[in-house]
Amino acid sequence: MSMPAVYFSHGQESGPWGTKIRAMAESVKSLGCRVESVDYQGIADPTDRVDKLIAQCRDASESLILVGSSMGGHVATAAAAAVNAAGLFVLAPAYYMPGHEDLTPAPPSIPIVIVHGWRDDVVPVENSIRFASQCRATLHLIDGDHRLTENIEEINGYLVRFVQNVAGQLKKGGSA
Repeated sequence: MSMPAVYFSHGQESGPWGTKIRAMAESVKSLGCRVESVDYQGIADPTDRVDKLIAQCRDASESLILVGSSMGGHVATAAAAAVNAAGLFVLAPAYYMPGHEDLTPAPPSIPIVIVHGWRDDVVPVENSIRFASQCRATLHLIDGDHRLTENIEEINGYLVRFVQNVAGQLKKGGSA
């Protein structure tokens, strides 16, 4: 079975190969996935980040799974339809942020998993609940803060299962 490529989008303040992304990348590489992590450092505008992700995905020959954290979750969600992604996996996504509510992208019609920490003091957990309820996304609410670094093993378990499920759907020839 050919595995999808996994493209990571980091948050506003972090970089492309932070602790969380490195750990998640290792877990999906072990499944046989090709991994890319887009560098958005120096790009403050979310729309410019979305454009960069779309451009980076153009050369991919495999099916794509987009993974994003915080603003990267918003960026991955906004780009998903444009790159014909097979799945979306987001951590504490920056949906419905004050002053930017209208920027929250419409949910793409693909499998979506959202992981959010109950103790997040940056993006309210209610924002993920609201988004998930609109599109019936799988939502994991865990005992973590915005960074979710102490929850990486749990997150990797969800991510590996998600990638395997999407790959299985693709193998069957259906959309994931």
